[in-house]
Amino acid sequence: MADGKLLEVDFGVGGITTSARPRQIDDDLHSESMIVNLGPAHPATHGTVRVVAELVGEKILDADVDVGYLHRGFEKMCETVDYNQVMPYTDRLNYVSPIINNFGWCHTIEKLLEIEAPKRAQYIRVVLSEISRVCDHLTCLGASAMELGAFTVMLYMMEAREVLWDLLEEVTGARLTVSFGRVGGIKDDLTTGFAQRMTAAFATVRQHLVNCDRLVTRNRIFIDRMCDIAVLTAEEAVNYSMTGPILRASGVNYDVRKAFPYSSYEDFEFEVPLGTKGDNYDRYLVRFQEMEQSLRICEQAMNNLPEGPVIVDDPHIALMPKDEVYSSIDGMINHFELVMYGVKPPKGSVYHAVEGGNGELGFYVVSDGSGKPYRAHVRAPSFVHMGVFRKMLLGANISDMIPTFGMMNMIGGECDR
Repeated sequence: MADGKLLEVDFGVGGITTSARPRQIDDDLHSESMIVNLGPAHPATHGTVRVVAELVGEKILDADVDVGYLHRGFEKMCETVDYNQVMPYTDRLNYVSPIINNFGWCHTIEKLLEIEAPKRAQYIRVVLSEISRVCDHLTCLGASAMELGAFTVMLYMMEAREVLWDLLEEVTGARLTVSFGRVGGIKDDLTTGFAQRMTAAFATVRQHLVNCDRLVTRNRIFIDRMCDIAVLTAEEAVNYSMTGPILRASGVNYDVRKAFPYSSYEDFEFEVPLGTKGDNYDRYLVRFQEMEQSLRICEQAMNNLPEGPVIVDDPHIALMPKDEVYSSIDGMINHFELVMYGVKPPKGSVYHAVEGGNGELGFYVVSDGSGKPYRAHVRAPSFVHMGVFRKMLLGANISDMIPTFGMMNMIGGECDR
């Protein structure tokens, strides 16, 4: 509302613009369409997203999706700090699975430096990433189930996530924004007894997943709300550049961990769950099945965890051990130079992608040879995925928008530009 007048909306070929009235409808029950504004702060949008929907009764005739309500300036902020200091910014891209963001950035800079993290660090990265992926899926499915009335399922999944967050907190010292990655490896090794606690935690998680499966997977109400809603064919998913669970729910077998293995993912056996129809129910099933595969990967990694260091032995990339900093002049000089000037990759550019909780998470970095990125760009899956949201809503009921948005699992930090 502006100056006491309602904002009038026009639906043209390019979407909704703020100029004219809703159009007339040739319908026995409705003489004209209705404009409904959802967001940018709405309980069912899980973040700062605004959807202006044109309704005929309860049917969505058209929609305008606006994700531009979160402004942190991730890409420009990266240019003001050194490569390791970018880590806290990556946490906030997807704050439900931040470790994957940390390690995705580290892999990109390591590719620029033409180095590899030690084998033990790679395996630990895999373990922590897969635990984070399960947390991401639990959050998505739990919140979506709650919005359809399955409140008990949400409680089970949040309790399962809490158990896994305890594991991550034990290793990283933080629950949400962990900043655990380091160029060339990781900050610390696993804690003593981590394997045993992980085994116990996984048993709890699996029991909760069994309970959730019994409650909703074959529940008639849940199936009616999810099946044949927001169908996305394989061709449409590819054309809209979908990745992750949304793409795989449409039957396209693409997973960065399989297609372009990194961090020793080629050492592990796991399946890539696929859907057939590409509807909301398939997206639910794909995420649900992926959680078990992630637990399998973690168990394999811990059973075959190599010995050795967790960060490269190079004073120009990794901080020296504290005893050397305090007891030798070379150690002190190397420490101060790295802190003051940062890691200095050679001039050039690189793109590297990892499999994030929502799909392909890629970083494109340009180096000018200094200790700060000259340019940085993130290929964030949520930002790309929101491009197809309007198409998924057309012809659906207004009530279908809620589970559809839930299965998109949009994280606002990834949409920030």
